[in-house]
Amino acid sequence: MVRLCSGQQLAERFGLPPLDDSQIITGNAGASLDGLADDQKKSFAQDTPLWFYVLREAELNGGRLTDVGGRIVAEVFHRAMEGSRVSIVRDPAWRPALGPDASTFRMTDLLLYAFENNKELLAPLG
Repeated sequence: MVRLCSGQQLAERFGLPPLDDSQIITGNAGASLDGLADDQKKSFAQDTPLWFYVLREAELNGGRLTDVGGRIVAEVFHRAMEGSRVSIVRDPAWRPALGPDASTFRMTDLLLYAFENNKELLAPLG
């Protein structure tokens, strides 16, 4: 209805190998497509809705966003940073200095900084 591209179309646009039909249809013990007729499964596997594709991709990778899903999330964050008036993306001289040494910077370092070095705030439920 909103004319989003399929998962396969986005993978192609990103230059990534798409999931194959078997991966889409069978997955890894996640959502079952057994209720679909064979011709519906084939059609679904050829033109997978983006939301399902991203979830299936994560399911096949131990619950982690990779390839298409990871790229979408990364680009959304990057665009948000570009649009911010106070973003580090707007300062070409900026270099991270939050890591344990001058040549190391990890996402965990950024998150710890944002949460005042309090690990309990990062995982309030344990």
